Amino acid sequence: MASRHRIEIYSTPTCPDCVVLKRWLNSKNIPFVEHDLRDLAVAEVKNRAGVRIAPITVIDDKHIFFGTFPDQRPRIEAVIAGQTDGVSE
Repeated sequence: MASRHRIEIYSTPTCPDCVVLKRWLNSKNIPFVEHDLRDLAVAEVKNRAGVRIAPITVIDDKHIFFGTFPDQRPRIEAVIAGQTDGVSE
């Protein structure tokens, strides 16, 4: 399931859902760019998303997902499969 979408993951090294999300994307050969939320310059995404939880997944700069991996997975799959066009979350 390769992706034509730009996927960015904002995470921390100690976040269990972050680890599972990245492992799942790798298992599906879905490329992503990872950003470490411990970096203050990167942490502004939390303000942009209006959340204080990791992981935060941003797809194509318009779909923003946050929360547990089980909550995010079906939404990410829908975007990748082209089943949604609007802004998410």
